[in-house]
Amino acid sequence: MARILVSMPDEFLNKIDKVADSEQRTRSELVREALRSYIKRSKLPSPQKALSNAKILEEILG
Repeated sequence: MARILVSMPDEFLNKIDKVADSEQRTRSELVREALRSYIKRSKLPSPQKALSNAKILEEILG
């Protein structure tokens, strides 16, 4: 497994540690899960994008 170095404000890191402690996880587990969620969410089609595409299609088919 690779290791990375991430810089963040101390205040943010404190919040991460509080959540990790409350969920009885390590900091690394919490960050990995957050990134998994972000990647999954970024692959989902955006409702705004779908609406924009629909409007473009309506204009083309007008």
